Amino acid sequence: MSPVTVLSYGAGNVASVQFALERLGAVVRLTADPAEIASAERLILPGVGAAGYAMARLAAHGLIEPIRAFPRPLLGICLGQQLLFETSEEDGGVALLGLIHGMVRRLEPAPDRPVPHMGWSRLSLNRADPLLEGVDEAAYAYFTHSYACPDGEATLARADYGGPVPAVVRRGNRWGCQFHPERSAVVGARILGNFLDLPA
Repeated sequence: MSPVTVLSYGAGNVASVQFALERLGAVVRLTADPAEIASAERLILPGVGAAGYAMARLAAHGLIEPIRAFPRPLLGICLGQQLLFETSEEDGGVALLGLIHGMVRRLEPAPDRPVPHMGWSRLSLNRADPLLEGVDEAAYAYFTHSYACPDGEATLARADYGGPVPAVVRRGNRWGCQFHPERSAVVGARILGNFLDLPA
């Protein structure tokens, strides 16, 4: 199975992602070195916490331009998916990586729909994609997030949380999962395995 580089920049769930990949037989490199990232065969951008803090950490390590320029398969996980977009309304407005069009917005709470959205939600597949090969229409994935990406032409799969939540997105060689594949049992393992099998 192909080697994979995971960004370790101080704002990601790196250990659990690493262990999930290693269970699939992947050779995992953790790094925040721009040169190593530029030469990686495939790249995973994990993320937890606030968008502003995550972007500040990427900037501090000199990683923003290497990520934007990365020409091979790139997967953003949870906050990492949100960082692929242009802006977030979090923290009064944050400029993100700008790889996919649109603004990330806070989920609207309701009496039966607390924020953050935490737990298992069903995926509704929007269109076929190599990342979702073998994923059943009735599959469930594990979410934990307070903000959601805009639903648009990049959406490959959705969850329903008082409205459509883009669960998987893609633009070119950049994919994102709003849920945590490393915590999503067989479905998550299949998606990570598909990512590892994507041609570099």
